[in-house]
Amino acid sequence: MLTIRLFRVGRRNQPFFKIVVADKRNSSTRGRFVEEVGIYNPLSKQRNLKGDRVKYWMSVGAKPSPTVHNMLITDGIVTGSKIHKHKKPKKADKTETPTPPAQQTPQPASTASPTPAEPPKM
Repeated sequence: MLTIRLFRVGRRNQPFFKIVVADKRNSSTRGRFVEEVGIYNPLSKQRNLKGDRVKYWMSVGAKPSPTVHNMLITDGIVTGSKIHKHKKPKKADKTETPTPPAQQTPQPASTASPTPAEPPKM
């Protein structure tokens, strides 16, 4: 299965990405990809996508990663809604009824007096 994803080629603290079509089973860091369809520089926010090639690969069956999908929508190459990349934490349902606290039975008071504590031995 083919996927359209980011391929990092920048140096340390200077990220730069190629947008490539690659087999999903291949590693995204090895450099084995089918075709380069664009570039992305996150420091300067520069993007350059080949829209016709992206549309071709999507028609063949390639699926874009969530980040690339959002880029395609922003650039107007693909129509649709953006994909939320980060998952929101689950909130507890407020419709659940709270469980009642455990019933405590009163303990009968003992009639015997408590035993006196022994003095510490030195």
